[in-house]
Amino acid sequence: MFRQSTDKRVAVFVANGLEEIEGLTVVDLLFRAGIPTDTVSITPERTVTSSHQVTITCDRSIADEGFSFDDYDMLVLPGGMPGTLNLKACEPLTAAVMAFDQAGKGVAAICAAPSILAELGILTNRPATSNPNFQHVLVENGAILSEEPAVVDSNVITSKGMATAIPFGLEIVRWFLGDAAVEDLKPRIVLEH
Repeated sequence: MFRQSTDKRVAVFVANGLEEIEGLTVVDLLFRAGIPTDTVSITPERTVTSSHQVTITCDRSIADEGFSFDDYDMLVLPGGMPGTLNLKACEPLTAAVMAFDQAGKGVAAICAAPSILAELGILTNRPATSNPNFQHVLVENGAILSEEPAVVDSNVITSKGMATAIPFGLEIVRWFLGDAAVEDLKPRIVLEH
């Protein structure tokens, strides 16, 4: 049962070819923490196929009548290939990500997707991480590379990949609800210390 703990809302953007664990782990953890979250397709189709041929039916599409990025307090970009390339090619999404960052609103990306933030200039002079195969993109665009599984710098959260999806999701929970909410969530997901 969903027990809402905040009026804040998160959008997890879903592109064909995403790494499904990186997107759905965030959705799961935010649900458990009571943070309203929508899966949002970047195409008019709400049904999306992951890089591992898993079919996901999204809550919304950016093409839906009445859809607005302004309805959200954080935008989350999962990785995966070619999902990251598809996210990067979605101009309304990249424009919204830049606007969110400039306004100090939440932006989060995992695996290959932090490379999108780097190329948009969002990670310049900021600590960040990504999948090792994309860390050169972060460095080339002025990021301060971190080896932490998930890195928080003000309104931006980045993470390395599928195996760090839980730390990534927990940092998003912490960003909205604080340390106590994360500590409450850990035993509920049987996270060993």
